[in-house]
Amino acid sequence: MSSHAPFAPAPSVRRARTGEAAALAELSRPFVRSGVLRERPLSLYATHAADFLVIEAPGPALDGCVGLRVHPAAPGESGGPAGVLYNFCVAGHRQGRGVGAGLLRAALAVARARSLGALFTATTGGGGLFLRYGFTPTAAQLAPPSWAASLDPRRDARILSRVL
Repeated sequence: MSSHAPFAPAPSVRRARTGEAAALAELSRPFVRSGVLRERPLSLYATHAADFLVIEAPGPALDGCVGLRVHPAAPGESGGPAGVLYNFCVAGHRQGRGVGAGLLRAALAVARARSLGALFTATTGGGGLFLRYGFTPTAAQLAPPSWAASLDPRRDARILSRVL
């Protein structure tokens, strides 16, 4: 008998379905309670489910999610559309197991496939995962204006970006 654990396939990343709004909200809830994520209404998850990439857990739960919203370039602006990563979270029991890295790699691949010029995100934490994947600190003025205007200055978030 082998002492090795059975091989577990790598989790796959897929687009969220509209019917998964409650699961997205549930996954996000602990991060909202801790202040890491802004609270978002269930209707946002339902309306913007197509923004989200998810990793499924066994059963009805999700192990992780990240939203990717595309912002068109402002008139007269060069560089084309940009993306914003938001509501990035990984279930506590799955942190440190590559789930976040898998989601970020998938988001980068989607952004490239959509020919986005850059990706932006805001974090109240250290942003270590983003920094390991080539994101660097940037000024909010360089981000899509509608997204930058929506940021709550009381949260003191760091803005990070990556040119694609």
